This record gives sequence, structure tokens and C-alpha cells, in this order.
Amino acid sequence: MDFQHPHTDRSFFLIAGPCVIESRDHAHFLAAQLQDLAEARGIPFLFKASFDKANRTSRESYRGTTLEEGLDILSEIRTRYGIPVLTDVHESAQCPLVASAVDVLQIPAFLCRQTDLLMAAAATGRTVNIKKGQFLAPWDLVHAIDKVRSVEGHGPVWATERGSSFGYGNLVVDFQGFPHLRRTGCPVVFDATHSVQKPGALGKATGGAREMIPTLARAAATAVDGFFFEVHEDPSKALSDGPNAIRLDDFGALLDQLLDVWRVSRRYVAEDPAGAVERS
Repeated sequence: MDFQHPHTDRSFFLIAGPCVIESRDHAHFLAAQLQDLAEARGIPFLFKASFDKANRTSRESYRGTTLEEGLDILSEIRTRYGIPVLTDVHESAQCPLVASAVDVLQIPAFLCRQTDLLMAAAATGRTVNIKKGQFLAPWDLVHAIDKVRSVEGHGPVWATERGSSFGYGNLVVDFQGFPHLRRTGCPVVFDATHSVQKPGALGKATGGAREMIPTLARAAATAVDGFFFEVHEDPSKALSDGPNAIRLDDFGALLDQLLDVWRVSRRYVAEDPAGAVERS
């Protein structure tokens, strides 16, 4: 995969997998299933899963595996299936070790302004995917991107939209933000599953409006280079983020819809990548 330009002329690129590593067997199961869905459609695919969810609502919530076990699982998937792998980093000290096992280091939305973390991720030379914080204006993400780009030997940088806080316990996606993200020159990703979260809606856990995922994803297909989805075969039993995960059985049909929209709209994005923002 060309991480500088990860999409192709015929398809967006896809980041997908479970929210968190639930077990070795489960991670392998989803990696194989998702790879089959992507390959059948000619979609460049990266498997994603977190070895640790350090920002769970409650201390009682499942966080994941140990760092060592999680990286062993991710490295195994990367080798066995020949696919790139993405995972989150939460602390600067994690970056060199994580970079030895995966292809893309992801900066969680809550940490997108953490200078030391951004620069440590950049120093690995791996691709860095920065999720725009729920609290951050889209035009301000450029400062986080500039921190990564300031590090000698940095790799490609991606910018991911995942919704913005709207009052308490709700997120909205402002589609006016996508042209601003495109102005950074980074591939732009839409996280269609975290964008439907309802933070704290379940008391000790985050809720979500899973039924809204297809609508938002189809709309975003007119403006992005890639998609991020959390996928589970039975979201009601997922150990993290089940309410905003898309069901595996429904995922292929949604990918077909997104490809249709993306292919029709792509030429307009190519002709006018930043829209009215560029001309303002």
C-alpha cells in the first residue's frame, strides 16, 4: 500500500476491525473476514484494533490485552494475512515498540494536541493517523499535523474526522469541516462509527446510534479518501463500543453503496479539492 496516497482511482481505502482486541482468535477471525470483503471489491484495506482502550468511561470497563500480547497478535495478523495494521498509541514511550509491530500509529482524538506524543509517533517514521478531537475546530487540526511534519524523517500523515461534541452526550458531523481538512494536503478519513457515539449514554459506558452509520458514511463518501469502521459480528456482545459498531453481516452491502457514491463524486473532489475554502 502507498501510504502517501492510499486510495486508488477506483476505490477509497478502508480501516476496519474491532474496537479492541478481545482475543487472539477473535482478532484473526475479523481480520480474515474483512480482508475477504475488501479484496472482493478491490478496496485497499488496513486492519485496526486497539491493544488498550485507555479512555474508557469507567475503570470497570474492559480495556484490552497487555501491550506485549496485543502487539504480538497484531504483528501475527500483519504477517499471516499480508495486510497493513493500525493501532492507537497513548504515551510517547509506547511509540517505538508499537512501530515495530504495525504500519500506522493512530493518535486518539482526546490526545490530538499532545505535542510529545505526536512527535514521538512521527519519529518512528511510520504513518501517523491523527483523529480530530471532538473539541477541535477542523481548521485547527493543521497545528497537530505541523507538529508531526516538523520531525525529521516523519512518514505520511492522515487526518480523520470523528464528529464534534454537541452539548452533552452527543456528537455531530459538520460536513463543512471536510474542505478544511483537505487543505492540509493529508489524505482525509471519515470515522463513521465513532461519529455516532453517545458519550456516557449508558451510564458507565458510551452509547451510540448505529442506525445512522450508513447515512453519514454515504454523505462523507463525496469528500474523503478513506473510511474507518469498527466492525463486529455481534455488536451486542462487543467488549467495547458495541453500540456504535456496524454488524459484520451488513458491512459488505454498505461498502458497495459507498463505492458507488465515491466513484461518482471523486472527479469533483479531484477538480476542486478544497472547494470554497480555497477561494475564500
